[in-house]
Amino acid sequence: MVTKLKGDDAKVIQPVDTLEGFLEPTSPRARLEEVREKGRAFHDQMMEYDPVPCYRSYELVRVPYPTRFAFLNVRGLRSPFIHIVNRLFIIQFNSDAGLKTLLVSPSDADRNRETPFFKNLSQSFGPLQGLGDKLMAPRAMDVPDVLEKVGLSPSDVDYLTYDHLHTQDIRGWLGTRDEPGLFPNAKLLVMDQEWVSTRNLLPPQEPWYCPDGIDDVDPERIIRLDSDVILGEGVALMRTPGHTEGNHSVVVRTPEGVMVTSENGVGPDAYEPLSSELAPVRQYAQASGMEVILNGNTLERGLDQYLSMILEKTVAGPSVRDDRFPNMVCSSEMDSYWAFPGIKPSFKFGDLAFGEIQ
Repeated sequence: MVTKLKGDDAKVIQPVDTLEGFLEPTSPRARLEEVREKGRAFHDQMMEYDPVPCYRSYELVRVPYPTRFAFLNVRGLRSPFIHIVNRLFIIQFNSDAGLKTLLVSPSDADRNRETPFFKNLSQSFGPLQGLGDKLMAPRAMDVPDVLEKVGLSPSDVDYLTYDHLHTQDIRGWLGTRDEPGLFPNAKLLVMDQEWVSTRNLLPPQEPWYCPDGIDDVDPERIIRLDSDVILGEGVALMRTPGHTEGNHSVVVRTPEGVMVTSENGVGPDAYEPLSSELAPVRQYAQASGMEVILNGNTLERGLDQYLSMILEKTVAGPSVRDDRFPNMVCSSEMDSYWAFPGIKPSFKFGDLAFGEIQ
């Protein structure tokens, strides 16, 4: 553990070694077999927990995203863009320190607009930029709207986490030396590798990170992790490098089994391409032998991303809603949209609601 835990944090956050070393074997094939074995073991371990008291997700904003990144190396999809839906997840779990509230992917849409890739895309609309933003990136709600809707105050939130820090600006939530944040008690849970990488970007990475998005935040509000961890009962943060160097996935025991949240892929089609109803995706998987299709914009660690995605879907297991696809509830999930014809997910989770928010 990079951050020395104390108080409630020491009671809530516990290292877990079930997945330790899954990327260490030197042979890629041996690594794949290690991933499958350890992934099945971790799925079984998570299923031993009772479902968490509350697991809910809420659409925040839709974002146009290049198809060439969403389905890496797939050719023949009709639209150059897809729509990905950024969602906020509210997860409440029991722990030795009582009930805790975790927000997963609380995107600050206003600040995140400064991410160079999306800022340049918006400016490409020229004089119609305002209209273009509303049509191409419509918002459903902001994070404060969701909290008000469900009856949570900002002081009720204990932890924030993102599977990675692409596009994220956390200063409005945690505050800086010059301004208070919305969440007075919350701490960010982040892999140490992700934190270090975000502060030391190379040119291929820079378009995807919000400038200064983690600057001047009180280090006491940041919990930097260097291992997989269990949070209380029924929640885990699992290292899944690939989409970014310090990517992690959020693993939760729900009434529908184990659900895994990540952006290594953009939806169930990416995690089970042989079952995809998108013909180019299915045909590419058949021709190439690819078990998963990477979300590949920066390709920080491509082969690791492939293995991480197989780990994710192995830990998740099949969905009870459609057993062709795994329980991969992506933080940015592909959805159909009128502006991008011919792109429709074979299966999606949408907003989810298990249990009542306390």
